[in-house]
Amino acid sequence: MDITVHHPRDLSAADRAAWTALQSEAPSAGAPQLANPFLAPEFALAVGRCRSGVRIAVLREGGRPAAFLPFHRSPLGVGRAIGLGVSDAQGLVHRPGLRWDARELLRACGLSVLEFDHLVADQRPFDNGSWQPHASPVIDVDQGYQAYLERLRAQSPKFLRTTLAKERKLGRNAGPVRYVHDERDPEALRTLARWKSAQYRRTGRSDRFAQAWIVRLVRELFHTRTDSFAGLLSVLYAGDRPIAAHFGPRTRSVLSCWFPAYDPAYAKYSPGLVLHLRMAEAAAAASMDYLDMGRGEAEYKDSMKTRELRVAEGWVMRPHPVALGHWAHRASRRALRSAVLARPELRDAADRLFRQAGRIRARG
Repeated sequence: MDITVHHPRDLSAADRAAWTALQSEAPSAGAPQLANPFLAPEFALAVGRCRSGVRIAVLREGGRPAAFLPFHRSPLGVGRAIGLGVSDAQGLVHRPGLRWDARELLRACGLSVLEFDHLVADQRPFDNGSWQPHASPVIDVDQGYQAYLERLRAQSPKFLRTTLAKERKLGRNAGPVRYVHDERDPEALRTLARWKSAQYRRTGRSDRFAQAWIVRLVRELFHTRTDSFAGLLSVLYAGDRPIAAHFGPRTRSVLSCWFPAYDPAYAKYSPGLVLHLRMAEAAAAASMDYLDMGRGEAEYKDSMKTRELRVAEGWVMRPHPVALGHWAHRASRRALRSAVLARPELRDAADRLFRQAGRIRARG
């Protein structure tokens, strides 16, 4: 197998087309997670325009592309999945049945270690027995929106009944409810960013929109539109006023739920939940397969999901002093976090601490 490494801007049009074809064929080949938009060439190209060190490995068989691995390489040869921390799907996009040698791949990429936090399923050559699995809830809409509503009525009847009632009340009290699935107004995107930043501060979380490269990435993706990929901004309006919005990438079959937020002045109507139902309806109408709500626990995800995918966190490495140092540093942090998440009393206490810090920050 021949492995070459490229800067995203140097990837040929033929290679990009081959990458897209592998993604398009993935669902019918039994690997639907490979169709995730975070694994698309458009996402890798956009990240490459926003950050240095982004590279793409191309694996060829008989001169033809068989797989693509986007990654971020540090000067010391430490590799990370591109968009680590903000991408909800990572891994090697490959043809069905391909087997590769992880150490050989790392060596060709000039890496001593390669880290993931959302490694998708069926990446067995990367499996070293130490990966930590996580659930990634999804909303299946491949059978149509009405079929999805029937599932919700069976599994979350109170949630659905309450959400639909709040939507009707919102229409009576705040003006006609209107949903735009593909909003092209840049001002609506800026409004969403302000809401999301305020939410991060309010809950004591790190503000991703305070990072210039993420702001630029979102803007790049908003203006990226091909036949197989787009950055999708969806907005819920009450009258002429936007009250909830979501931005995330989509392929032909998968919509990734990435940055949702709403106007806190309308919180009593649960506009974020109404928005997600409208997104599911529009995705079904577009003949998509599912919405990926992403790794992480949340009550609304439990209420809306139809099933869960599995993603994994960990790293693969080859014998090298840099890899050993990276492993020692990351393993201790991961063990501490795992201990907190595994014990509800510690997890709840940490969440209260974050929220208290957010309130203090807001007052200051």
